[in-house]
Amino acid sequence: MAGNAWRSTICKLLERYGAWISGQRKPKEVSRIMGAVKSQTQPRTFSRGMQTVTIIPGDGIGPEISTSVIKIFEAAKVPIQWEERNVTAIKGPGGKWMIPPEAKESMDKSKIGLKGPLKTPIAAGHPSMNLLLRKTFDLYANVRPCVSIEGYKTPYTDVDLVTIRENTEGEYSGIEHVIVDGVVQSIKLITEEASRRIAEYAFEYARNNQRNSVTAVHKANIMRMSDGLFLRKCREVAENFKDVKFTEMYLDTVCLNMVQDPTQFDVLVMPNLYGDILSDLCAGLIGGLGVTPSGNIGANGVAIFESVHGTAPDIAGMDLANPTALLLSAVMMLRHMGLHGHAKKIETACFDTIRDKKVLTKDLGGNSKCSEFTAEICRRVQDLD
Repeated sequence: MAGNAWRSTICKLLERYGAWISGQRKPKEVSRIMGAVKSQTQPRTFSRGMQTVTIIPGDGIGPEISTSVIKIFEAAKVPIQWEERNVTAIKGPGGKWMIPPEAKESMDKSKIGLKGPLKTPIAAGHPSMNLLLRKTFDLYANVRPCVSIEGYKTPYTDVDLVTIRENTEGEYSGIEHVIVDGVVQSIKLITEEASRRIAEYAFEYARNNQRNSVTAVHKANIMRMSDGLFLRKCREVAENFKDVKFTEMYLDTVCLNMVQDPTQFDVLVMPNLYGDILSDLCAGLIGGLGVTPSGNIGANGVAIFESVHGTAPDIAGMDLANPTALLLSAVMMLRHMGLHGHAKKIETACFDTIRDKKVLTKDLGGNSKCSEFTAEICRRVQDLD
């Protein structure tokens, strides 16, 4: 490709992406589902309570662990009602990938979602379902607390940190193309707006949750312009939060120090790809993705909380799944909604069950079924009334 043509192509790609993040390009409204997708007629609605939450059960073990959470919420008398929606990628007018209109309408109304694991078939032609949800609702901040669970032994103790990941750009912007045969280029997009937004969220989170410090994770020594911009915005925001200690550290140094002594970290904020990797590393410190909650905070008050483990198709439908990650994500959701009393009650019942070690799923070191683990948490929740 000639130099001028190449520059023109890049400019068009960046212009298109810039319009997307600024909200100037909005998907057209559609009145029906396009493509070969099963009709979502008469979705279940659970009528207890006052606040509506959209629940996306997901695939594989997703429906089982979602049912577990629903039962525990009923035992705790949480004042919400569930509106179930399925999510799969469909093509709208113009061939653009989108989630089903029913799911988007539900989230637009409720503003709060709880999501089980979603599969993205390899070579299916459509983007990651999780990525599609993030773009649809501008879920710019991924928040993952990693806290050691008493009674669940790992090589590390007293871990208590939070990773906050910029969720919309970086290497995951999806700007890729073939330059010549055998040579592919992927553009890492970092913007001032997104960098400032995630930095502000991280410092506000630290302040609101009585956290002492925020560490900006970067590689600005190598990627001077892109990571340099991210780091510069973090430094600027830090000036407005003098009550929160600010440090900055290279990604590789963080990884080294994390496995030596994770207790030295508190809140960490970082660009998209680094957060994807480091948040899973931190989950490993406390026992894995099966016990790690996650929340995605978006613009306009939208938030989706999720389990970040896989769909585990090999045990789906066998009553063997561990619902802890989704349950603790639901606890995060309750705190986000201001329902702190219900959140504390459910969290206490879950941790007490794990610490007691009598009724645990196989991955937690026991031999109980998902339904038995759920019933035990329900019993403990009711005992706390």
